[in-house]
Parts: sequence; structure tokens; C-alpha cells
Amino acid sequence: MASDKSTLPLVLVVGATGHTGGSIAHALLDSHNFRVAALIRPASETKPATQALRAAGVEIRLGDITDDLAKLKAHLAGVAIVVSAVVAWTVTEQKDLIRAAKEVGVQRFVPCDFGTPGKRGVRALHDLKLDIREFIQELGVPHTFIDVGWWMQLAVPLPSRSAALDVAKAMTYELHGTGKQSYLLTNREHIGTFVARIIADPRTLNKAVIVWEDEVREEDAHALGERLSGEEAALKAKRRLLSKEQIEAQAAEATALVEKNPTNPLAHATQSWNEYMISIHILGENTLAYAKSLGYLDARELYPDAPKYTIDDFAKEYYAMEEPGREYLGL
Repeated sequence: MASDKSTLPLVLVVGATGHTGGSIAHALLDSHNFRVAALIRPASETKPATQALRAAGVEIRLGDITDDLAKLKAHLAGVAIVVSAVVAWTVTEQKDLIRAAKEVGVQRFVPCDFGTPGKRGVRALHDLKLDIREFIQELGVPHTFIDVGWWMQLAVPLPSRSAALDVAKAMTYELHGTGKQSYLLTNREHIGTFVARIIADPRTLNKAVIVWEDEVREEDAHALGERLSGEEAALKAKRRLLSKEQIEAQAAEATALVEKNPTNPLAHATQSWNEYMISIHILGENTLAYAKSLGYLDARELYPDAPKYTIDDFAKEYYAMEEPGREYLGL
């Protein structure tokens, strides 16, 4: 750890007030290896999430990724690394920020991925993210691509006491295909800790890295959650097995809504959710073996000293929370 913070590399986090971006910004600070700035829209300057970042020691830079190139270059003054965690419908708007990063000599650009690995043609959002990866490579911008598997927070059924809407609860009671496909899981709160190590590691420059903490079958994650929830019989009775055809139909319906209103967050979430279910549970793309076949480096091999953490560990913490369904409440 450097004693003079002014000598530490400056990381600009875009989307730092969101779930993933917030985890990353705070973990970068906790690592003591970086100075951290956040690009915040002027309209969000006084929001509690922004104030919390400022209080934690994050430098707030007011601006937007839709600003013109000159302004974007100013936002990047002194920045060594950019980590982008923007909302889904602005993924394509990263291009000008990438151009600005190229012009000012940013040493590493981490675009908004933080999802699951997979091929083109399955998930609309993933295809847009792959377009951004190709754009970065074509420009010759130093980069690291980071995927994190599926959030553990989304892998277990919500208890009936959660304040989440019934429609959200119902989604967590669904199993997909046979329910027997294994998939990679990561606690959302731990993403930032891995990112802090990855972007400090020269081995990951111009590479893709898969972050994961456990790999389990969907039905096993559900059974564990049902047991630890304290209402096993009730939650098991609510299980619903969806076929490939049912999932595809739900995805198509949501896609039509997105086409009508591209900024509709609920439609985006529903479309992405169902397309992810196809990728993860029908095609089996969210596995360590598949990620490695695509050329990803394994974060657990890179950092064998990382604490072991399983879905069992997570579920015990999750069902002890007063409100386990924060992700579904938008908190």
C-alpha cells in the first residue's frame, strides 16, 4: 500500500450509484491501491447515493457519458483506469467515452459487462456488450473484460415476508428447463473486491476474466433456499418449471415492449431475465468450462488466496436479513 495517496492510480467509475458500480467504487477504496472518482450526472449530485460516495472519499465529477468529446476528455483528466457499470439501455453510449479514453491515454478501460459468458444471438443486451468489446479492440484501447456469473441474490427463492411485489417473488420460484444445469454464482457485494484485484494485475490486461464463487445446479440452489428460509414446504409448493418454449415466449413479449419504448426499465429487465435464463439454463453457457472455452481467465486460479465462499454461506446470511429482496425493491 502506497503511503502517499496522490501517487496512487486514479480510477473513474461510471455508474457508481448503482448496485454493481457502488460495490466496485467502495471496494476500490477499501483496497487502498487506488484513488477513486465517480462520473455523476448533475441531476444526481444531491442524491443520497452520491453523498455516500463523497463521504467515503470518492471524488465526484459532474458529467454524463453523453457529453461531447471535449467534455469527456476533461472528465478523464488524470484518470488511469475507467470502470463502467452503466444501466442496460445506455451500454451503446459508452463509445464516445471510449474514444475519449483513447485520446487521453487511459491505461485500462473496463466496459460494462459484469454478466455471464455466452455467444452472440441469444441475448440482446449481451450482443450490445460484445459490440462494445469489439469497438474497444478495434480502437486499440487497453482493456479488461470482466464477467461475474449470476448474482447469488437472484439464485434463491424470496421468502413470503419480503416486501417485493408478488410478480418478483413468482420469478424467484421458477426453475428453467430441467433445473439441473449447473451455473456460476457470485455474491453481488463481492464483485468490487475481485475487480480491485483484477485491474491491479498486469496478467489481466487485454484479457477477459470470469469471476465466480460457486457453481451449482439451479434445483440445488432452490432446495437450499427453501430449507433455510424457514418455510420449506410453502416455497417448494410454489415452484414452477418453465420449458424452453415458455421462456422464449416471455422473452419475445418483453422484446416487443422494449422496441416500443427503449428506455422502459421493466421491459429491459424482463427481456434480459428471460434471455439470460435461456443462455444459462437451456444452453448451459454460464459454466466455468464454457467460459474457459471462450478464452476467459479464471479469477479463482488467478487469486487462489481469495476466501472460499459458497451458496450455502450466502443463503444463511440472506435469510437472516430483515429484507432479503433488496434487488427486487430497487434499494
